Amino acid sequence: MDDVSSSAADFRAGFACFVGRPNVGKSTLMNALVGTKVAITSSKPQTTRRVIRGIVHRPDAQLIIVDTPGLHRPRTLLGERLDSLVLSTLTEVDVIGFCLPANEPIGKGDRFIAEKLAAVKKTPVVAVVTKCDLATREQIAEQLLAVSRLAEFAEIVPVSAQSGDQLDVVSDLLIRRLPESPPLYEGGQLTDEPEQVLVGELIREAALEGVRDELPHSIAVVVDEMLPREGRDDLLDIYAHMFVERPSQKAIVIGHKGTRLKDVGSRARKQIEALLGTRVYLDLRISVAKDWQRDPKQLRRLGFYD
Repeated sequence: MDDVSSSAADFRAGFACFVGRPNVGKSTLMNALVGTKVAITSSKPQTTRRVIRGIVHRPDAQLIIVDTPGLHRPRTLLGERLDSLVLSTLTEVDVIGFCLPANEPIGKGDRFIAEKLAAVKKTPVVAVVTKCDLATREQIAEQLLAVSRLAEFAEIVPVSAQSGDQLDVVSDLLIRRLPESPPLYEGGQLTDEPEQVLVGELIREAALEGVRDELPHSIAVVVDEMLPREGRDDLLDIYAHMFVERPSQKAIVIGHKGTRLKDVGSRARKQIEALLGTRVYLDLRISVAKDWQRDPKQLRRLGFYD
């Protein structure tokens, strides 16, 4: 009996979050740790718009990862909302993972974030050098040294989410800083985000693939309805609406004779079917919501609250 009670007492559970410049591999790292796709990932910067929690289940611990939008100097009202969301998250977690890619020099954005993190006194910060599969051993060694000079960190660890190298070390370092606690979520649960939010993010990810640089900030997706087809238990009808800011952006997403929008729908549907484990009919529409990123009313309508 003593062994059982002591192992229960040793169990740790708590919250970690990843911060870093846009497009440094935060969502990809979280997906690799959780073992399934719960956060949108894209080669375009600034694609994560919501705090998405991924849950890592281990026999000795439960690590709940809060994936934040990239921290950056805000230029729009949406940017300010995103940054306040990040900073409020930092005070509510047990450990912070500061992501810096191995294949890029430390720049102004990294220093800006390091300054912000220095103000969060009570939360330990683990520096995670990401994308090590894209760097040579010499580059990784130089980056680890550069990161050590940037600020005082609880730990510095290199990792490759793509190859899986050092993933177990990252989870160990984060879990070591969680409080002793019983599990906070049920065993099979991988995220606490509503399915409609995840579906919207997958549609947005499909829309961002292969488009010009001005689009990432400008696409929002609202899932209006998700319901089983009447008389069918093997088919889900999903009605979703994409919003862009200008007619020219709408034309880019639709493509020549609608081919691009059709491709977006097809790719999104496959991802959604994999997520939900059922066949899906996706009804996807697109509209222009002029300058929605700067309009408080439209931001609220599209799910970005104060």
